[in-house]
Amino acid sequence: MVQLGPEDDRLKIWRYMDFIKFVDLLDKSALFFTRADKLGDPFEGSHGKAYVAEMKSAFKEGKDSEQILKNLGSVYKKIVKFTFLNCWHMNEHESAAMWNLYAKSNEGIAIQSSIAALRSSIIETGYEIYVGKVEYLDYESEVMTGGLEEGERYPFFHKRKSFEHERELRLMIQDFKSAKSPIIYASPPHRDGIHVSVDFGSLIERIYLAPSCPKWQLGLLKSVTRKYELNKEVIQSGLNEKPVY
Repeated sequence: MVQLGPEDDRLKIWRYMDFIKFVDLLDKSALFFTRADKLGDPFEGSHGKAYVAEMKSAFKEGKDSEQILKNLGSVYKKIVKFTFLNCWHMNEHESAAMWNLYAKSNEGIAIQSSIAALRSSIIETGYEIYVGKVEYLDYESEVMTGGLEEGERYPFFHKRKSFEHERELRLMIQDFKSAKSPIIYASPPHRDGIHVSVDFGSLIERIYLAPSCPKWQLGLLKSVTRKYELNKEVIQSGLNEKPVY
């Protein structure tokens, strides 16, 4: 996990989504933390081949080493179901790639904020929320940073290098308190994720409509923000504007 410093507070962050999800966020006044195994990346929470090779080397002389490694693998697989993530894109400017990846072309919305605004907007949840930049690794040859002091957290702040374009900031909750038995036997505490209440007035700095959206949707978006008393600038992305020669 790449730790945040005071100099990162003003860094711009973006969350791309479709129109329905944007309205749902406003209606619930909450950010949704998705259960990690529901994000679609089978490597979420894994350690990579290089790490596993190191572990095998460290345990090879020990008694019952194969069983210990097998048990550790079972625990790591289960931790994914107790981990919940909310993800943002870090960039000074909007991203054409993120529009294409995370927003339907005919109804995309992006909310722009900053790390400081995100931190201050979160209303007391009862959960400990970890915030950090994702580090991108070659899982075949590189071993992720972290150790016993970060325990089960640090795998979720690492992704494969093929995702490096995402420049991801993550918020993470791990809900082990809800487990009624040792985690390896416990049922996941939440089916899909956790809603965390936020003050959208302090979170959102600007709202962007996707460049491909028809102009009438800009008026609709402004109408929706007025309905929710969200007095923020609403802008249509200019990424599709024609060049001036």
